[in-house]
Amino acid sequence: MEFCTVETASGKVRGLISSGIRQFKGVPYGAGTGGQLRFRRPQPPLSWTGVRDCFAPGAVSPQTPYDRDNDYARLIQYDLNVAFGGMGEDCLHLCIWTPGTGRQDKRPVLVSVHGGGFAIGSGNHPMYDGAKLAQTGDVVVVSVTHRLASFGFLNLADVDPSGDWAESGVAGMLDLVAALEWVRDNIAQFGGDPGSVTVFGQSGGGWKTSTLLSMPRVRGLLHRAGIQSGSLTTHVPREAAAAVAHAFLRHLGLTAATLGRIREMPWSDLLAAQTAVGAPLFAPIIDGVHIDAEPLSERALARFDHVPLIVSTTLDDAGLFFTQFDMTMDDLERQLLARYGEAAKTLTMLYRDHSPDKSPYLLHAQMMTDSGFRRFAHAQAEAKAARGGAPVYTYLWEWASPAFDGRFGAVHAMDVSASFHNERDAILGAGSHEARRMCRELAAVWVAFARTGDPNNALIAHWPHFDPTERATLVLDRENRIEKNPYGKQREFWLGMPAALSVLG
Repeated sequence: MEFCTVETASGKVRGLISSGIRQFKGVPYGAGTGGQLRFRRPQPPLSWTGVRDCFAPGAVSPQTPYDRDNDYARLIQYDLNVAFGGMGEDCLHLCIWTPGTGRQDKRPVLVSVHGGGFAIGSGNHPMYDGAKLAQTGDVVVVSVTHRLASFGFLNLADVDPSGDWAESGVAGMLDLVAALEWVRDNIAQFGGDPGSVTVFGQSGGGWKTSTLLSMPRVRGLLHRAGIQSGSLTTHVPREAAAAVAHAFLRHLGLTAATLGRIREMPWSDLLAAQTAVGAPLFAPIIDGVHIDAEPLSERALARFDHVPLIVSTTLDDAGLFFTQFDMTMDDLERQLLARYGEAAKTLTMLYRDHSPDKSPYLLHAQMMTDSGFRRFAHAQAEAKAARGGAPVYTYLWEWASPAFDGRFGAVHAMDVSASFHNERDAILGAGSHEARRMCRELAAVWVAFARTGDPNNALIAHWPHFDPTERATLVLDRENRIEKNPYGKQREFWLGMPAALSVLG
């Protein structure tokens, strides 16, 4: 067994070397967040003497494990979110993969922000393992854990405006800012270039990346960004977040007058309350200080005009929400008629005529994707392009997962493992020839983008940047290609319809 040691600002850390990649897991970028530090901005990690072994991931933010009886959860192995590192409030940790250490190397850095909305998930999940991407791309890969749900986004500022809780509704986002500041200050020692940092995330990771791109303090901490099936267009209203906080406190038996006791309670009580209220209801607010604008506002967009962006979706993203795999066309037509009235006939023809061999379940999944995920992605790409600053590129993942007999199609999160070149994951076909090809192509996109801000490389067709007229999009399927305005008629249909799925799920 080979080891390697690196000096950080807090002390020395020791990692393992495997297949030429230095791996450091459970590296603290902040102090524990329990007790009197609960709901406050993150504090720097406590320094240590000697050498700290970083061989295994650290704890993740407390959360209820995903239901293993859900087919989609098993497809992406989401029950493993809490399987590595356990749970607890000492959850501000990084995992780092690098081909070599030393300040002279200056490799591009890719920082992964995990999915799961603002409520669940873990940077320790195997889908975010950065070893293969670091090895094949000669880059440094970093994954992050941070506070989630009530621990990171409980709006107590509007319950007690005294100022003691001012950062409670944005604490989880401040964790991510602290992680990027740690990268700026320490990543050179791990062979990375602090002046070439790409932040990217899928689903909730995209929401968080969208939010980071609206935070004043983040300017200068990232130089490129990627948002995969997670374009956030608006933040949760403060009034709604306050209502969730009041419901949460009622479950704990607290009021505004007894609020201080919340820092003395065990975290398991908080987890039980957030589970009862509904963990997905917790999300960051515009607090006016750390988050001062909506993601697509002129203020936020202007702040990051210089940052190139990739925005993407998968064809059947919304399939994660549905389980009616045996749906018939009659079933689909009845659902559409109940929801959209006479427009249902046009909707059915648009999709069935374009994809006559697609199952009713997948037609429905694509429709709901177009009405929500894809509409928000289009809006984000259009807003970025309209600024005329650094370019935005869009891709559409169409390759269908072979797992579960292919019934999920090109479902949500399919492109995560491919982004990390993790072709062994079941969602891609567990090391099949096609899985390896899809991984090579998408991982090459991220490596090229991280190096230069331009994702073009020898493995894909020439990919023009997006503009609202041509709408050039990289389509990733059995053969990658560039399409102008893919599914344009379907996109135009949804412009006049209400979104079936809200931005925050």
